Amino acid sequence: MPIDPSKFRPATRLVQGGVQRTGHGETAEALFLTSGYVYDSAEQAEGTFNGSVEHYQYSRFANPTLTMLEDRLCLLEGAEACRTTATGMAAVNAAMLAHLKSGDRVVASRALFGSCHWIVSTLLPKFGIATEFVDGADLAQWRAALAQPANLVLLETPSNPMLELVDLPAVADLAHRAGAIVVVDNVFATPLLQRPLELGADVVVYSCTKHMDGQGRVLGGAILSSKKWIEETLQPFIRNTGPTLSAFNAWVLLKGLETLALRVDASCRSAASVADFLATQPNVSRVWYPTRSDHPQHALAAKQMRGGGTVVTFEVAGGKDGAFAAMNGFGLIAVSNNLGDSKSLATHPATTTHMRVGEVERARLGITDGVIRLSIGLEDVEDLKDDLRQALAAARPQAAA
Repeated sequence: MPIDPSKFRPATRLVQGGVQRTGHGETAEALFLTSGYVYDSAEQAEGTFNGSVEHYQYSRFANPTLTMLEDRLCLLEGAEACRTTATGMAAVNAAMLAHLKSGDRVVASRALFGSCHWIVSTLLPKFGIATEFVDGADLAQWRAALAQPANLVLLETPSNPMLELVDLPAVADLAHRAGAIVVVDNVFATPLLQRPLELGADVVVYSCTKHMDGQGRVLGGAILSSKKWIEETLQPFIRNTGPTLSAFNAWVLLKGLETLALRVDASCRSAASVADFLATQPNVSRVWYPTRSDHPQHALAAKQMRGGGTVVTFEVAGGKDGAFAAMNGFGLIAVSNNLGDSKSLATHPATTTHMRVGEVERARLGITDGVIRLSIGLEDVEDLKDDLRQALAAARPQAAA
């Protein structure tokens, strides 16, 4: 007997959601490597183009493998509609440019990934779109910025890399009063730990490259919102500009989603343990992890998140020299600018992901030269602690210098 997939719990949706079997009855989702589709008649082709017939038209617009991925993500997120893109940044860019026009105004949290910050600070003004940054944790700044009309609010929570949280219901209320939609980059939390649409957001974007693939294989992005906004605002932009996800990458992401709940749960447990461990190390100046009691927004994390996430950020004494000495001392943890992987990865944001936001802006964000972003994978947590212990011990002479 068919079961409504919306009644499934998240782990089941990640395995069973969106599956559409062909007449061959395949167990795994089918991979449709095709650019175009044929029609039974010229009339069917005409109807497909004018919208009176439902039929796949061109894989730049839609593809059966992408449809399965989009349907599964809708079930997971609790969204009416989804469109996938070639990368996470393509998702952010499309979500913004599809909605905005010259003369519009954007208010954004200052704590954004470097490329997102560039879109707001550099790209949008080129198109005559006014932009303003605020400190995401400061509701007074949001109130001031949204006291005048706006068209779009962009934020990420927790933020990259300092794990700053934004009060989503409060900011969404202010944004809607100002006439703006709220776009949330939810990549650090994943839909398993936070569902922004339930907290007042209008659009959610993801880099599927991170936890959804989770094994460092493919790039991908996703945009989720109401059916009306997706079809009327986003779809024409995607259809005509072509930031399309490949069918192969969509298929890989479908297989990655099957284990997302297991991987995120395991990594979150290890991340919490690693955060507590790092807080005991003599040359670690500070640790940021949302569910620790010393996180400045611990109460907000408990209110709007279901867990602390897979990323731990910490500051090593000795600035850049101390941080580099620690990272160069890792034997198990790899140095990389990715996150959400099954392998644990360390990043030095000041010289990589946030290098181009500039020294002044990094200082405002708290990204010092000693800060390391640690993405916790699936290794045994005691092995991770051993690796951190010996690497930090090797960095102590730099910290003392």
